[in-house]
Amino acid sequence: MRAVIQRTDYAKVEVEEVITGEINKGLLVLLGVTHEDCEKEAEYLADKIINLRIFSDSEDKMNLSLKDIKGEILVVSQFTLYADTRKGRRPSFVKAAKPEKAKFLYDYFVKKIKEKGFEPKTGKFQEMMNVSLLNSGPVTIIIDTNE
Repeated sequence: MRAVIQRTDYAKVEVEEVITGEINKGLLVLLGVTHEDCEKEAEYLADKIINLRIFSDSEDKMNLSLKDIKGEILVVSQFTLYADTRKGRRPSFVKAAKPEKAKFLYDYFVKKIKEKGFEPKTGKFQEMMNVSLLNSGPVTIIIDTNE
C-alpha cells in the first residue's frame, strides 16, 4: 500500500459538489492499493499513520502524533499513486489493484482507523472527487509498505 499523508489545518472532499468528508486540524491520507497488498499492510499503515509524530509540540518540534493532538483524519482512495510513467507519456496503472480488492482494503484500512478511536471522514470510492486542503507546514510524507 502507498499513502501520501498531508498535515492539514483544513481539508475536504467533494463528489458532484456534495461534501462527503471534511476535517480541520489533522491528516489527509491519499491511499493507493497494489496487487500484493493484504490486511497486514492496511493494519501496519493505519497504526503508522496515527502514531506518526509530525505535529509540533510547545517547542515547535515535530514530536506529536495525530493521536496526541486528537486530530481528525480524511481518507481518500487514489489508485493513481501506482502510476508508472517510465514509458511513453501516458501513465500505466497496471500496478494498481483491481477495484474489488482495492475497495476491500480501503474499507479495511478505514475500519482499522476507527478501531483506534478515530472517526475518519472519507471520499467515495471509484468516484470523481475534488479534494481541497490547507497544507500545514507544508508537511507531506509518503509511506510505502514495500519500502
